[in-house]
Amino acid sequence: MNAAIIGYGKMGREIERLLVERGHGVRLIVDADNRGDLDAAHLRGIDVALEFTTPATAYDNIRACIDAGTPVVSGTTGWTDRLDELKTRCKERGGAFFYASNYSLGVNLLFRLNRQLAEMVGRVGGYDVRIEEVHHTQKKDAPSGTAITLAEEIIGRIGTKERWVNRPAADPSELAIASIREGTVPGIHTVTYTSADDVLTLRHEILNRRTLALGAVIAAEFLNGKRGVYTMDDLLK
Repeated sequence: MNAAIIGYGKMGREIERLLVERGHGVRLIVDADNRGDLDAAHLRGIDVALEFTTPATAYDNIRACIDAGTPVVSGTTGWTDRLDELKTRCKERGGAFFYASNYSLGVNLLFRLNRQLAEMVGRVGGYDVRIEEVHHTQKKDAPSGTAITLAEEIIGRIGTKERWVNRPAADPSELAIASIREGTVPGIHTVTYTSADDVLTLRHEILNRRTLALGAVIAAEFLNGKRGVYTMDDLLK
């Protein structure tokens, strides 16, 4: 397939390397210095665009792809209060859009385990829960999109939490997410359940960006030729 890369930082470069490695062509690269190239003319002939940029630019980037009729895969986090707008626009225009807060296969297995565990703890009771996420110092959003996904899926199932907060919990209805930024850590997410008698922990650590880039490229291969809105759950099925 002919691919476009939107956002040419560390992730964009890793995606480029894997696209070429898997036999695809990179026909367009858009970054901050040539943002004007993200239009229908430059996207003509592009099978799939892969968008990994910043919370401030993601919405406009994805919308530009949808409006140009170009399928788009995005993993940018920190902006998803407007995600439903783009899903609706994509469906109305008969486009194709794939979004995930994290493209690691292991993290998406963690999501499934997290949902199942929250349901079981909700039935048993007696546990409090908190989340910790650790990322490199260049990460622009906090908490991470992965931590938010974990939190929201717990809140919908455990029955004792009403909202997540990015600070210590002030009362039992709050689910605390601690965000730590240090060094070059690609990503560590930990969900901890604590009772008066024991501690139960789910933990995932990404060792390098390749796993994220590979998941995004596989998502692009999956999206190529399709219409509709998709997630990692669709891909894993």
